[in-house]
This record gives sequence, C-alpha cells and structure tokens, in this order.
Amino acid sequence: MHCGAAVKHAIVNPNVALRNTGRLYFCFRSGLASAPASLVSQKSYGGSCACPRLNTLSRSGVRCYAAQQAPPADYARTDFTSDVVKHARIEAQRIPCLSDNYAWLLTDTETGKTAVVDPSESKPVQAVLEQRDRKLDFILNTHHHWDHTGGNIELKEKYGSKIVGPAADHDRIPGIDTALADGDTWDFGSLKMHVFDTPGHTKGHITLWFPEAEALFPGDTLFVLGCGRLFEGSPKQMWSSLRKMIPLPPSTRIFCAHEYTQSNARFALHVNPDSTAMQQRKREIDAMRAQGIATVPSLLRQELECNPFLRPGDPGIRRSLGIPADASDEDAFAAIRQAKDKF
Repeated sequence: MHCGAAVKHAIVNPNVALRNTGRLYFCFRSGLASAPASLVSQKSYGGSCACPRLNTLSRSGVRCYAAQQAPPADYARTDFTSDVVKHARIEAQRIPCLSDNYAWLLTDTETGKTAVVDPSESKPVQAVLEQRDRKLDFILNTHHHWDHTGGNIELKEKYGSKIVGPAADHDRIPGIDTALADGDTWDFGSLKMHVFDTPGHTKGHITLWFPEAEALFPGDTLFVLGCGRLFEGSPKQMWSSLRKMIPLPPSTRIFCAHEYTQSNARFALHVNPDSTAMQQRKREIDAMRAQGIATVPSLLRQELECNPFLRPGDPGIRRSLGIPADASDEDAFAAIRQAKDKF
C-alpha cells in the first residue's frame, strides 16, 4: 500500500498518507531497523538478569544492550520525514530501536520543546536529533524495563535532558528527575500531558495521554491488537488498566512501543476466526509488513473493533476459548491472556 492507495485504506490505516478536503494522513514508509548481530532477541531466554550498567532488571533475562555500541547501518539514513505524524501542535516521530522497539520523539510545534518516549538506546535518538538539528529537553519513561530506559543516561548526559517517569518505579528509572502518578498533569511546552497508572505489565507502569492531540503513549500496556505480558501484575490489574483507555475518543492514535502487530494479528484471528473485521485487518497488516511499513500508530477505534484484549465480552472469542457466557469480563480477559501466553 502506497500513498496513492484508495481513501478507504487511509481511513482504516492511519499510517498511510492521503490528503483530501477533510483529513490529513501521513505515510510511514520505513520499517524496522535491522538489529546489530550482537543483539540477542528479547524472546531468547527465560528467567531474569540484572543490567550492571543501569542497575535495572531486564524484562526477560536478555543480555543487556550497551548504549555505546555502534548502531545498525540503517540509522545513518538522512530522510526521516516519513516517520512523522503531526496533529494539534504535537509532532511524533517514530525511531526504530533494537530489534522491534519504537521510541517516539515528540515536539511541541508551538514552543519547540522536545521529548523522547521510552528510548531503549541512545544512538538512534541522537542520529535523529542531529539530522533535524534539535536538542532534547525531556525523556519520558512509561516503565522501568531496560528496553525502555536504556538510553536515559547517555541522552541526559549529552543534552541535559530532564527524565520523567512513574512514581511507583522511582528507584528503578535511571536518572529520574520528576516522578508522576495517576491523575497528575505535566506541562510539555504548550500541551498538557495526563498520566494514568496502568499496572499489569509492571507494577509501576504509567500511560501518557495528550488530549489536545488525541495521542496516547501506553508503553507496553496496550499494543496494536495486543497487550503486554503480566510480568509483575495480575489479570485484574491489567484489565483495570486497559479499561481506562476504552472511553477515550475513538480517533485517538495509539503510539505503542513495539512492532508486535503481525504476531498479535495471528492470535486475534485465531481466537475470533469468524470476524470479518479481523480477517480484513490481518490482510492489511500482512501487506504492510511485506512492504516494510510500520503498523504503529493505530487508532483506538481499530483496537475496539479487533483487539481481543479490549473485547473480553465478545461471544465469538468466548466460544473459541471455551469461556462461559456468564464469566466476568475480568475472568474472560485472564483466559485470553493465558491463551496468548501459550500461543
């Protein structure tokens, strides 16, 4: 799918660019950066390990990636414009990191203030900042995992950035300056950022919401067609966290932190095979990934229609997994999460 695709595809997929009289869509043409050969897959090992550099625990026992390592050759590219989404005074630029992470460079277009969300490493972020001749005012962390905080210290030392993160994980966020909790607001230039506590993936996870821009940064709580694994929290906590996002405007863009969408789509169709919406969504996602097009961000309306973790009451999903019709949504969510863990 390219920028000349039909309007109907642009409406379904916010990563495709089309200009018409009513809306502006932006094209993401670049895919994932290739990881260095020395980088171990985040899914390679079980257990846990400590990162001596950051004194923080990796999420799945992965050998920690030193920020000073040379970045992949793909980071040397000079055209970053296709990675940018602009809406209501906020500009969000997707920066591929590691094997499947996305950091997000935010710019308040009114004041020029900048922030990066969940920088797993420093080099690709620096490459973008240098190419665009920008400084870095803030670093925003949604949770403590090393693949979301690995670039903190080097970026802070180079740019004097202030680090903002979850109060509940204050001791596990490298270099933190400002701690935020549920209900807090924080000024990012001319914009207000609202904070939700969203435990489940980790106990201190937060989600960042910019209502004026209808932009949500859920870290590893909500993915495109998925949700995060429950490393430190319970199904009850995670379902409660996800429910906080459901009432947001359907046009909200979901800027999650990983390109897990193709795998998530396979599971979503597996548990809801009769859903025509999910069948169509999977075809679109497979076509995008075949062309190296990123699937993030998505729209909340898409997630409400197809993401099984936001649809525990769906009769088709319940039938597929043998979940009783009278089971609570919380219990159904737990069963869906368990099925995904085994998928």
